[in-house]
Amino acid sequence: MIIRLDSFEMQEQALKRAKKVLLQGGLVACPTESFYGLAVDATNEEAIRRLFALKKRAVEHPILLLIPSVELLSEYVIRIPPVALGLINEFWPGGLTLVFEASEGISPLLTAGTGKIGLRLSNHLLATALAQAIGAPVTGTSANISGTPPCCSAKEVLVSFREDIDLIIDGGETTGGIGSTILDVTVDPPQILRNGMVQRRQLEKFI
Repeated sequence: MIIRLDSFEMQEQALKRAKKVLLQGGLVACPTESFYGLAVDATNEEAIRRLFALKKRAVEHPILLLIPSVELLSEYVIRIPPVALGLINEFWPGGLTLVFEASEGISPLLTAGTGKIGLRLSNHLLATALAQAIGAPVTGTSANISGTPPCCSAKEVLVSFREDIDLIIDGGETTGGIGSTILDVTVDPPQILRNGMVQRRQLEKFI
């Protein structure tokens, strides 16, 4: 099913439908700041396994999460280092993924058994609204088969996955480019694991 966001009413309908799909363990494709992403309820182990199978993603590759709000961050991590608070104030919502020590409630599939989880508060309203709709994090992995270019349109998502996606929210073509910067704040000083939207020079005063 594809819902095109061509009016406010359609956005409300899309979110209502997406909430139902996610809570039933389904997969939703939606636009983010850079590419289309694949969202599942990050508290649903079966949905996470289905996501890995759909993307043909190796289990040793972790998947980052998009959280509903900063206020709920402490539910998903063991501790929030002081340096992380400064980074959050500066770059969230936005293109910076912070890697924390994962709480017990986070699936080892998402952490690839490392005990660490990447979290981000997206500045794309729809992506954040999905997490807020179910009151839990959703996966923020790009919509693509592992090893292939990420999708920048609903049409590309449909071509890549066909009927295996339960809902595609068509928000038009995304900008593409690069994904989020990934920064590990479990080490001192924090370590950049992937360069992306937030540049190293912007992080210098923190790391």
